[in-house]
Amino acid sequence: MRIALFTETFLPKIDGIVTRLCHTAEQLNRLGDEVLIVSPEGGLTEYKGCQIYGVDGFPLPMYPELKIGLPHPGIGAKLAEFKPDIIHVANPAVLGLSGLYYGKKLNVGLVASYHTHLPQYLHHYGLGMLEEFLWGLLRTAHNQAMLNLCTSTAMVEELRNHGIERVDLWQRGVDTELFQPHKATKEMRASLSMGNPDDTLLLYVGRLGAEKEIDRIKPILAAIPNARLALVGDGPNRENLEQHFAGTPTNFVGYLRGEQLAAAYACADAFIFPSRTETLGLVLLEAMAAGTPVVAARSGGIPDIVTDGVNGYLFDPKDEQGAIKATSRLLSHSDERERLRQNARLEAERWGWAAATSQLRRYYQNILTRQSLPSVA
Repeated sequence: MRIALFTETFLPKIDGIVTRLCHTAEQLNRLGDEVLIVSPEGGLTEYKGCQIYGVDGFPLPMYPELKIGLPHPGIGAKLAEFKPDIIHVANPAVLGLSGLYYGKKLNVGLVASYHTHLPQYLHHYGLGMLEEFLWGLLRTAHNQAMLNLCTSTAMVEELRNHGIERVDLWQRGVDTELFQPHKATKEMRASLSMGNPDDTLLLYVGRLGAEKEIDRIKPILAAIPNARLALVGDGPNRENLEQHFAGTPTNFVGYLRGEQLAAAYACADAFIFPSRTETLGLVLLEAMAAGTPVVAARSGGIPDIVTDGVNGYLFDPKDEQGAIKATSRLLSHSDERERLRQNARLEAERWGWAAATSQLRRYYQNILTRQSLPSVA
């Protein structure tokens, strides 16, 4: 198949969406498919055998690290040259709208996928009054597609409840070869803990955005004796978070990738994830693959991954003490913590990227099969 993948964000930016799309594109290429990635300009023309067509744009005011790619006629010319069988639009917003347009114009298979819970994000930026308006825009965009994919059962239900049609589940995926418990190193532990490797190490990995509610980790840090917090990642809320965590043993690490990121996960005593806006939470799966026990909010797509008391702990995000109690319980019972580590790794092993991409290809092929069938008058 020839697949044109439209995305509002791609390398060199790093987040859960980019990670998923990178692995998907790589797996599709391995299976013999040709992939064209249409994304905001990032200086790359190729990724793991896949073409990249970069589109000029401008930084988003609330998210300067996120560049908005602007549709232009050159996209149509590139698609005419590529001749896609499928156009897959991830998070149709601005650039993705051109993917929807050309999918209709070229009469090719059109798939959209939902990765970022933007209506909920609005509340963290003082724009909650626009939620229903945004759902209307999302409904209009997604209902152009022949299939809409979500990465958790909670988001499948959410989209259906808001009038989005033809919704199905795109199963989770994680790199179980990269993220493994044995990747822990003394050097990384010492670095993350700011030279105090014997202290309890709490870890967060992800975008430093207001919607991630990272500020809610501060009471947990204060409640755990001799605890230190490492925040791996970057984002628009970093300066505010640095002020919020001033005077606490918190290490703003910045971005880590590859083996360094794998070592960071494996070194931690607990992975803390307070976000209530996750469609899936890929970093949770990565932590679990590394054998790191997780403490996460019971919200969004997270319960699809974490089974409370089996492979991690979930807390009620409305309970101010819930996360503290869950983290304290995790750290005070070594036998139970070891069981959670083992179960977390076993859960992650079920969800390799190859299986997730094979499922996606079946969705593509079903669409192409339906298109080839003669219409019935």
